[in-house]
Amino acid sequence: MDPLLYLGGLVVMFLLWIKVKGLDYVIVHQRWIFVCLFLLPLSVVFDVYYYVRAWLIFKMCSAPKQHDQRVRDIQRQVREWRKEGRKAFMCTGRPGWLTVSLRVGKYKKTHKNIMINMMDILEVDTDRQVVRVEPLANMGQVTALLTSIGWTLPVLPELDDLTVGGLVMGTGIESSSHIYGLFQHICVAYELVLADGSLVRCTEMENSDLFHAIPWSCGSLGFLVAAEIKIVPAKPWVKLHYEPVRGLENICKRFTEASENKQNTFVEGLQYSLDSAVIMTGTMTDHAEPDKINRIGLHFKPWFFKHVEGYLKGNRPGVEYIPLRQYYHRHTRSIFWELQDIIPFGNNPLFRWLFGWMVPPKISLLKLTQGETIRRLYEQHHVVQDMLVPMKHLQAAITRFHQDIDVYPLWLCPFLLPPGRGMVHPKGQEEELYVDIGAYGEPKVKHFEAKASTRQLEKFVRDVHGFQMLYADVYMEREEFWEMFDGKLYHRLREELGCKDAFPEVYDKICKSARH
Repeated sequence: MDPLLYLGGLVVMFLLWIKVKGLDYVIVHQRWIFVCLFLLPLSVVFDVYYYVRAWLIFKMCSAPKQHDQRVRDIQRQVREWRKEGRKAFMCTGRPGWLTVSLRVGKYKKTHKNIMINMMDILEVDTDRQVVRVEPLANMGQVTALLTSIGWTLPVLPELDDLTVGGLVMGTGIESSSHIYGLFQHICVAYELVLADGSLVRCTEMENSDLFHAIPWSCGSLGFLVAAEIKIVPAKPWVKLHYEPVRGLENICKRFTEASENKQNTFVEGLQYSLDSAVIMTGTMTDHAEPDKINRIGLHFKPWFFKHVEGYLKGNRPGVEYIPLRQYYHRHTRSIFWELQDIIPFGNNPLFRWLFGWMVPPKISLLKLTQGETIRRLYEQHHVVQDMLVPMKHLQAAITRFHQDIDVYPLWLCPFLLPPGRGMVHPKGQEEELYVDIGAYGEPKVKHFEAKASTRQLEKFVRDVHGFQMLYADVYMEREEFWEMFDGKLYHRLREELGCKDAFPEVYDKICKSARH
């Protein structure tokens, strides 16, 4: 009983300390205590529950039967909204804190919430090479199932909790995107419930305009209820080459060459300063050299970005073989490098060995418990942005990021952008190589001011015909937003499908004013 009494005493002292100092003080200044004691164990419970649930449903083949009933229920809710006089816009009933985006949209409090409880994988068709999934199925679910049967998505975005719906209605990218494009470009069909309650299926050939308009529309054209996504055969290992590179011009040159080489299945860059980076290229393979295997997904392994930095500090190239699923989720445990600000000692070997199996905390739980104080601090002193710019402007873009925010590491991920008529496509009629520059962390420039600095970046991205990912804080005015994105098809369909009275415009859902 002595250990239990000791533990009980510590808990009582901790609660008294919170009472004296105040919960806001503890959450802001000693947030790691709250995260380690409460959010990490709770995150494990969440993960176990959803994993077991998904496994049972798929094994029992009950998802397709339940799916049809769920679709009918959504249609019923939409028709009820129409009967009630369409008094407010509709939106999904999923709480804002459950999304991966750090933005907290407050429109859910004033809009009609349509409950959409659809989180299952419906079918894997290896003959057609597609997987059919519901919108709340996430990347962790998808990789767990597909890799176990020898298949994978051509583009499999990094974080476990990213959902299919978010990746379709927003966007998604991975280190294979220089071959396959964005997540939207591997989707072959969408099923939506429209503003009149009807169910439609759209593909490149059927309801083609709607098929092209859905990506980046953020749920402002209808409710996604299913998507069909391409799958490709998987191999068990990724052979990954690490190449440290010095000098900004040389970094951009080598990164462009690697991205243009279609022999590379995966291409990624981590830039640690203005003139130092590690460029990684990988291929899937059936066999691994035993002495070069690195199972980076094991809980006690160093965070991946720190492991990569070792090649830069040692100024040496390297080759490793990584299990495919562990490669896909290489940045998940450290949430890229965001977790170092939440648990400063999280990469300490002792912490990794003892508690690394609980990492990371769920992003949704971090949002739910952050409070207004932390939200304001993050907004003013923290950057989470992904800017998509043409590869030919990479050097100018990195220089601008350095001048305006000075956040490192930067994530560099190339992607092929084909021509199209949706919101996002190249300026011309030919495919073009772009790069996603991801900045996540605390700016080091003395003159940083969230709104002004982000607006400078946004203007640069508009000027080079780039795009800003819409999960992040957007400070553009409406005219600037529609200068960046092509709204011709989008606005025409909103008019034709009766969306103007049913759903807010995408700008109104993601701009800063949507939070007030």
